[in-house]
Amino acid sequence: MKKFDSIPEAFDWWIKNVYPSLPPDIKKGKPVVAWRDYTYKQGISEKRMRDILLEFGNFRIETLIVYEP
Repeated sequence: MKKFDSIPEAFDWWIKNVYPSLPPDIKKGKPVVAWRDYTYKQGISEKRMRDILLEFGNFRIETLIVYEP
């Protein structure tokens, strides 16, 4: 299990470690467009990163909000 502090951090890891091993037929469409937009800094929203992680990775995303006075 690997934990991340943010969606962009998890997406960066996914781009470098999971995306290259996806089968060629899966790399068509959304994953390759997201890879290109991220790699060439063309803009990718955190929501789209989240959607890609959920659809093409084995991720569970939880939100933890802590207030400590």
